[in-house]
Amino acid sequence: MRRLAELTTLRVGGMPNSMAVATTETEIIEAVSANPNALVLGGGSNIIVSDDFNGDVIKIESQGFENDESACAGAWVTVAAGHNWNDFAASAVVNGWTGIEGLAGIPGTVGATPIQNVGAYGQSVSDTIAQVRAWNKKTKSVETIFAADCEFGYRTSIFKKQPDTWVILSVTFQLPLGTMSAPIAYNELATKLKVELSDRVSTTDLQTAVLDLRSRKGMVLDSADHDTWSVGSFFMNPRVAVAPANAPNWPEADGTVKVSAAWLIEQAGFNKGFTLNGRAAISSKHTLAITNRGNATSADISELADHIVQGVKAKFDIELKPEATFIS
Repeated sequence: MRRLAELTTLRVGGMPNSMAVATTETEIIEAVSANPNALVLGGGSNIIVSDDFNGDVIKIESQGFENDESACAGAWVTVAAGHNWNDFAASAVVNGWTGIEGLAGIPGTVGATPIQNVGAYGQSVSDTIAQVRAWNKKTKSVETIFAADCEFGYRTSIFKKQPDTWVILSVTFQLPLGTMSAPIAYNELATKLKVELSDRVSTTDLQTAVLDLRSRKGMVLDSADHDTWSVGSFFMNPRVAVAPANAPNWPEADGTVKVSAAWLIEQAGFNKGFTLNGRAAISSKHTLAITNRGNATSADISELADHIVQGVKAKFDIELKPEATFIS
């Protein structure tokens, strides 16, 4: 049996007591029904598992997608929970489906994306998710949760708020047909493409640009590059009543402002490559990522994260919250 350090992008995590691999919806339901307290694992890209972990694991490896396409409704694509997200994003561009081209290069599985309401470069999966099919562990039934009932928010959803209830089986996306991107809403991406905000480019060009930007930040998995041994962005951009002077910020619908967590971290004195012990470090490419330099433990990751949180709190009286989930 493999340690979870071999199955998570941060490369930490102990030896499971048992591991069941589920490749179909039926197998997922049977495995979860038999062991409802087991850790359900997809691509392992957004969790930090303790090195002392010795519980049971259910590894989701269901694959494939089906498309019910029409000129009016666009592509109505239902994707198995275990399908690789980046592979699906690439397939969307190849098939002429738009709306997720800006989410290329994100590690993990399709079934994990609604949990965090994964987003990048001005797009979020909640923009195109029509419904989620999930196993309800409490009622022991399969339920279809429509997008309006998913309680999507910034890096959250009903599935994240109620982790002991739901196991996602498949996700259905409603994707417009075409070869032109959605209007570009992210300054860095517009600059990369040499266009203006709200301009459109081909989905192929946009996806290529996104992959290049993510690679330069160490956000595309590469086993030879320790800067990619991470959970991606470790902290969420905090919402505050008033942004610190000169901080990059964006107004929110509720009257608060979202502040750049990377800027807060840097201004609090934590630069790229910062480390406490050489084992866990801020990425040398991107201040928002905490990385495993090769032999870090889960305790090393937690120690560095806590140190950064305390430093930002002391400097700005703003408390950073992690995007990833800690599993003990």
